[in-house]
Amino acid sequence: MEQHDREELAEVNAARKGFYEFLASMYKLELTDEQIGTLAKQDLPTDAEYVGAGYATVKEYLRHRDSGTRQELAVDYARVFLCTGMYEQLMAPPYESVYTSPKRLMMQDARDEVLVLYRAFGLDKQESWKEGEDHIALELEFEQILCERAIRAYEAGDEDECLKLLLSQRNFLEDHLLAWYPMMAADLQKFPQTDFYKGLGKLTDGFLRNDREFLDAVLSENEADCHPERRPQAEAEGARAASAETEVEVA
Repeated sequence: MEQHDREELAEVNAARKGFYEFLASMYKLELTDEQIGTLAKQDLPTDAEYVGAGYATVKEYLRHRDSGTRQELAVDYARVFLCTGMYEQLMAPPYESVYTSPKRLMMQDARDEVLVLYRAFGLDKQESWKEGEDHIALELEFEQILCERAIRAYEAGDEDECLKLLLSQRNFLEDHLLAWYPMMAADLQKFPQTDFYKGLGKLTDGFLRNDREFLDAVLSENEADCHPERRPQAEAEGARAASAETEVEVA
């Protein structure tokens, strides 16, 4: 990998880590006044590929914010993600199992699969987190942590480990996030009463697609180093390396 490519990869990984962290925080809990204020001040790029439409929707909603915005968003969060007061319609429950199991139930195979992956990388959820491990916030946070580890590997001069971690991120995108989140994003265009969560659905879906394209490009350019065709072996090596690290709690 050329020097300018290394520098660009370091910058992009730092930005990716930050954006995964941001998205996870949007789904984890109802937004605070501080979060809303910070978002409203950001200059969101409404012309960006894939994510531009989502940015535009969020930006327009926040342009009209007032003293009741936090409560309005809290009510919509509870209604759409927690299905509060809804008995016949699931709205947009933020769990992979609901979208990938035949009867749309929680705590199914998808939850077991991601739990195995988290533990393979030395991760566990905090005791305060009472939701399933296949919650969208935890899956996004898992990608964030893998980004952080890739950054540390790069800074330590271990390019091979960095590429293996990027491969693990790409695999998790394909096997999990992009296997179900587009369906949730479609529900977020139908059920929220605020445009904020409609925009967040577009934004998240667009970012995940963008990120897969980025990872595909990087891994294709460095195929000889990361051996993407040896997927099971790469995952096993990543898990062995992670198991030597101190356990990290997510959420």
